[in-house]
Amino acid sequence: MSVSSTPPRRLLTVTGLLAASAMVLSACGGSDSGAAPPAGDAQQGGPAAVTVTLANEGGTDSCKPDKDSVPAGPVTFTVTNTSAAGITEVELLKDQRIVGEKENLAPGLAPVSFTATLDGGAYQLYCPGAGTDHVPFTVTGQAAAPPSGSTQQILAQGSKEYAGYVSGQIDQLATGAAALNTAVQSGNVEQSRTAYAKARTYYEHAESSVEGFVLPGFSAEDNAGNLDYLIDMRSSTPVDDKVGWSGFHAIERDLWKAKKITPQTKKYAADLVTNVGKLKSVVGSLSYKPEDLANGAADLLEEVQNSKITGEEEEFSHIDLVDFAGNVEGAQQAYASLRPGLVKIDANLVQTIDKQFESVLSMLDTYRDPSAPGGFKVYTPQLRASDAKKLTAAIQPLHDSLAAIAQKVV
Repeated sequence: MSVSSTPPRRLLTVTGLLAASAMVLSACGGSDSGAAPPAGDAQQGGPAAVTVTLANEGGTDSCKPDKDSVPAGPVTFTVTNTSAAGITEVELLKDQRIVGEKENLAPGLAPVSFTATLDGGAYQLYCPGAGTDHVPFTVTGQAAAPPSGSTQQILAQGSKEYAGYVSGQIDQLATGAAALNTAVQSGNVEQSRTAYAKARTYYEHAESSVEGFVLPGFSAEDNAGNLDYLIDMRSSTPVDDKVGWSGFHAIERDLWKAKKITPQTKKYAADLVTNVGKLKSVVGSLSYKPEDLANGAADLLEEVQNSKITGEEEEFSHIDLVDFAGNVEGAQQAYASLRPGLVKIDANLVQTIDKQFESVLSMLDTYRDPSAPGGFKVYTPQLRASDAKKLTAAIQPLHDSLAAIAQKVV
């Protein structure tokens, strides 16, 4: 199956792959089965070992690696959460790019690990919810060679690599949709709510890449072939009587408003699996220009302003902050793929955007709630009334900076 070769205006593709390096992991969940490595791997010539402990110390959650520096080469990070209820994930970052990640790190669970081959340079361990959420980490030794070629060649390479992330996110969306369908078919409302929130994150990472996809044989005006309509139509959107309403938000309405699963809910869930499968079949063949990535990153933050902060996106579940965080992470990974080329064009803008992302992510951390579906506070009308202006003020400068990139990379 294929789509038009011309990307839509708001197209965004995202990558968790690192350029010309073996330091690639799955962008969500790490690179292995999650089991901690056998003791002594590093001593036997295996990867260097770093133990990251999450704990509550004096009422504040902390994230502490047992060392802050390792030599370049393969490194295994083993994460143990002893008592930090406010921290549920750990990411390894370099230049805004997610190198490795582990999620669902509830206190008391068995240690989990991920392994990456790291070049020398400055990294950060990002532990959302910790008192110090960005922990500096240094890799000594040989640094990666700087990207070669002209600025446009570097940007083109980043755009090419970037296409891998959206494919990876849609793969995980397909897995999430299948898990949601299984929970819905079982009739378990609470399990279905949890599965719904998890699946939403993957969609929000790549949301701008979905808008505008029309399947072959359908016109742009025919919602029967519009994947965004079929997967993510909100209750505020007028229903096409010929196509009806299905997708995520029809399921959301039943799970939170009706608080029950009906035969129609089960059909919605099964149809979602089918339509996400159609989306998965098309994304792998698409290619993008640097300006597509730049526009998409800015557009994801427009989505935050226009439908997440307003509470329009998740009208029934109120998990808008889960979607908010997903859009921000998607924009961050889009920017990360342009960053090597953008450094050559406007290094001052890169410094500004790096700081703005860190500020927005730190602000989002204050809304985390591990007990809530998706790991963020429920965005109630009361919270929206008190905090919408604060959230807008935080996201606007980053949006404005990202919006300036397209004219620089085109």
